[in-house]
Amino acid sequence: MLRQVKPKNARSKRELAKREPLAHENTKTVLLLRGTSCSSLVQDLFSDINALKRPFSIRFTKKNDIHPFEDASSLEFFSQKNDASLLLFGSHSKKRPHCMTWVRCFGGQVLDMMETYVIKDTARTLMQFKGEKCKVGMKPLLSFSGAQFESPVSNQYTLAKGILADFFRGGEAATIDVEGLQLMINFAAGEDSQDGSAAKIHMRCWRIVTKRSGQKVPRVEVEEIGPRIDFTIGRIKEAEASVWKEAMKKPKGTEPKVKKNIETDLVGDKIGRIHLGRQDLTELQTRKMKGLKRDREVDPEEVVDDMTSVSDGDVDAEQAKRQRTT
Repeated sequence: MLRQVKPKNARSKRELAKREPLAHENTKTVLLLRGTSCSSLVQDLFSDINALKRPFSIRFTKKNDIHPFEDASSLEFFSQKNDASLLLFGSHSKKRPHCMTWVRCFGGQVLDMMETYVIKDTARTLMQFKGEKCKVGMKPLLSFSGAQFESPVSNQYTLAKGILADFFRGGEAATIDVEGLQLMINFAAGEDSQDGSAAKIHMRCWRIVTKRSGQKVPRVEVEEIGPRIDFTIGRIKEAEASVWKEAMKKPKGTEPKVKKNIETDLVGDKIGRIHLGRQDLTELQTRKMKGLKRDREVDPEEVVDDMTSVSDGDVDAEQAKRQRTT
């Protein structure tokens, strides 16, 4: 359960009021920290991640004696002090080489963590790729490839998908400009090796380039811009059920009101249903035509007699005409 801090004075009460959850949260800030020993490879990758996340990232270069899985109180202090709910901690040791620990916080406390080990042989930094880079503040397109990410049972790969999506998703956008879609980040999970080791996760960053095609739709090409990171998952710490339930709560008033008899199909079209009462067809107004009108004062039997007398007169006139011709 989350700790409830009671304010001791008016000043602390105002500070706690600023930290209360909002109906529409701000964009999450990433805080980059390093331990007492951190390899140059991890520090270079931190610079690249800082460049991708700018301006929603803060990087500290001083050494910190922190062991996230043993004592996370220092991480919680940094999270509250800098209003950063996402932390990335780098360290290096013989047992855990080129280690990057991804941390998510909720309410100023650690929610869950994931430890990854970077493979040095395949790692490439941003500066090792030639060509134009993406502009600052670009919202990336995220893609996850691999059956491990879609597992119905919670495991280390589903946890990795949630954490990585939170780190790189950027801010919420009400509208999308096609010109702003310049960055794509792909995470691919390979198959488990035959020796029993877990599958690696491959991170690739691409710049989307649109070129002329002679038609209305431009030709789309992608260019790798880095960083290129391959890592394996180490230790993980999943969130407690009660804390996770509280973190997933939605504030009241944000959900759209449900309107009766109005639905939206898969395409996005709005479909409405109208309920009508029983109609009296005797009072139905039809189209008025003069040929269908009938004098109300004339008896229908008299009209029939007139029609028969007219038909008899026509027969007599026809017989007289035949006699004259003969």
